[in-house]
Amino acid sequence: MLTAAALVPSPPIVVPELNGADASESEPLRAAALAAVATLGSLASRWTVIGVGDTECELAENAVGTFRGFGADVRAGLAAAATGAADPMLPLAALVAGWLREHAAPQVTATARIVAADTSPVYCTELGRKLRAEMDRDETAHGLLVVADGANTLTLKAPGSFDPRAGEAQTELDDAIAAGDPSGLAGLDPVVCAELGIGGRAAYQVLAGVFETPPARVESRYRDAPFGVGYHVAVWFP
Repeated sequence: MLTAAALVPSPPIVVPELNGADASESEPLRAAALAAVATLGSLASRWTVIGVGDTECELAENAVGTFRGFGADVRAGLAAAATGAADPMLPLAALVAGWLREHAAPQVTATARIVAADTSPVYCTELGRKLRAEMDRDETAHGLLVVADGANTLTLKAPGSFDPRAGEAQTELDDAIAAGDPSGLAGLDPVVCAELGIGGRAAYQVLAGVFETPPARVESRYRDAPFGVGYHVAVWFP
């Protein structure tokens, strides 16, 4: 049974060790993400993580990686028992999910489903429907953790530089998340999203498939673009 879905972004800066000497600028984002994950952990001790990567893959609960490639050898795993050798190639979405789980809901065991950035909207929606059916067939309480970013072209100093279309597109994305509008997420154009650097498009569309019926309640915890990238933290309750 699905109990809730938490939405968090994937910047490595949620990890304080990756912020250099001063982690204060990223603290509001970090605090919101940890709080949302703690809420999810209070409702379900089994999670499915949805994220975007270079290729599609499934990660078991023993998956563990490291942020070494981002500047600090900080380990992160999908379960407390994930004590094996760290995979330096673990997708960033799984790394961030593992770090948040460890610090906000250490009792949770998760698996992850990573979809490729260019996955079609139809496939994403079908995958979401399949995951929802699997969760609802199980009497165990399940949580969904969606790790996804918005546009990375919102300012001149943003990773993707500036695109004048990005502000409106990010507002529409944020409004859909805050309103619990799965049709708005399902309707994201993959070509436009690729042009604007909306890296979480595929993960958001998996979420849309999970919530074909809009959530009964949405808590929007954080909505900002402190580094020229759109970040939104929210919790959807079915």
